[in-house]
Amino acid sequence: MTTTASPRIEKVLIANRGEIAVRIIRTLRRLGIRSVAVYSDADAGAVHVRLADEAVRLGPAAASESYLSIERVLDAAHRTGAQAIHPGFGFLAENAEFARACADAGIVFIGPSPEAIEVMGDKISAKQTVEARGVRTVPGLARPGLTDDELIAGASEVGFPVLIKPSAGGGGKGMHVVDDPSGLAAAVAAARREAAASFGDDTLFLERYVTSPRHIEVQILADQHGTVIHLGERECSLQRRHQKVVEEAPSPLLDDATRARIGEAACETARSVGYVGAGTVEFIVPGDSPGDFFFMEMNTRLQVEHPVTEMITGLDLVAEQLRIAAGEPLGITQVDVHLNGHAIEVRVYAEDPRTGFLPTGGHIERVVHPAGDGIRVDSALEDGLDVSTDYDPMLAKIIAWAPTRDEARRRLITAIDDTAIFGFETNLTFLKLLLERPEVAAGDLDTGLIARVFDDLAFAEASERTFAEAALVLHAFAARGAATHGSADGSAASGSRATGPWAR
Repeated sequence: MTTTASPRIEKVLIANRGEIAVRIIRTLRRLGIRSVAVYSDADAGAVHVRLADEAVRLGPAAASESYLSIERVLDAAHRTGAQAIHPGFGFLAENAEFARACADAGIVFIGPSPEAIEVMGDKISAKQTVEARGVRTVPGLARPGLTDDELIAGASEVGFPVLIKPSAGGGGKGMHVVDDPSGLAAAVAAARREAAASFGDDTLFLERYVTSPRHIEVQILADQHGTVIHLGERECSLQRRHQKVVEEAPSPLLDDATRARIGEAACETARSVGYVGAGTVEFIVPGDSPGDFFFMEMNTRLQVEHPVTEMITGLDLVAEQLRIAAGEPLGITQVDVHLNGHAIEVRVYAEDPRTGFLPTGGHIERVVHPAGDGIRVDSALEDGLDVSTDYDPMLAKIIAWAPTRDEARRRLITAIDDTAIFGFETNLTFLKLLLERPEVAAGDLDTGLIARVFDDLAFAEASERTFAEAALVLHAFAARGAATHGSADGSAASGSRATGPWAR
């Protein structure tokens, strides 16, 4: 399908940074739409700043004074004449106040309405809204203003194990699983503190904890003319501390009949709030009874893991977002959506898995990205880049596509072997070891798998990767020396930079 954007959107400001900003810029360039990057002082030399047609400084490194400043982002859009803003993910992407401010300023927000963001951003109101449309939710106790005593009293009716969740939260912050009544009071108090600190809102609710849960989400697209379709599901069960690490599409758990049912439930969720744009509906699925899926939440933005859906559908989701934002109808119907092959993605983080996944970061001496059939890399890394600890530690995403799941998994393992980031610790070795686990190879996944098998992962003190990266940095230093002193053919250090994104 050929996707075009309305002529009225000729310039888009990207209110984000890093690999997602680079990925959006590449689609804008392909569509002939000018791009505006924004940056903090920490990102003045970043790749997305150089790739964009224009770039505007927002402020200091602190996100509150740069990427999270609605006033500064809108000022950058006005100064550059951008007609639309793409928020990417994180930062202001699910901020209803920002979406409303864009509308008030006459700027197209490439996302849903502020009202949809507000309803789906509050987990209690989201549950109530979708329940009214017949979408099943996890049994629990969910209403505004529940006191500690009400939560403790209601837990036995919900049933143990019970999951305490913040209404305003995400990413696992403030979530606690309680197995018996004796631990309830302490867990509720801890959840209150964590929710208030993370989200400025300590509202809590309860859900029955689904044992051996699988996390499956459905990608939807909805235009301004009432059409809602889904693009299949993604399996996101491989998580550490409720944070996704590996995602794939389609899920190895679902059959075609369940896929159709969960897809329709996702579309009905979108219809419940008059949703417009690209969005993701997340479900919790019992591993031993996949037909009994339950709505969990809706993410009103582009997801980190959207590339696996693009790889199996052949669609560019950013281009579809632009089409929808421009007021055009979707160019496809549900019957036009075909899932081809299998795709798996890993998130590359600046972190040390062996120290509890503590963030790292620092100066990158040398980076090498993989390439080859079925391999795509979304990245903003390059030699000499300083990776700040001011922001999320995700560095890049490596995606592999193949006709079958096992071939995609094996391609991805090879791609990880072909990746090097020298300068600080990353999770690359952890990702490879995880993909090699027999449970992962068999598709026998659940959200607790990483915690169960982590101690059995065979980390080595001096791995083959260590020696390979050492050789690469020595090569980089030698190339710099040749460039400084000159070389016989004048080509020293040429082509040493890996640029990465968008290879399939």
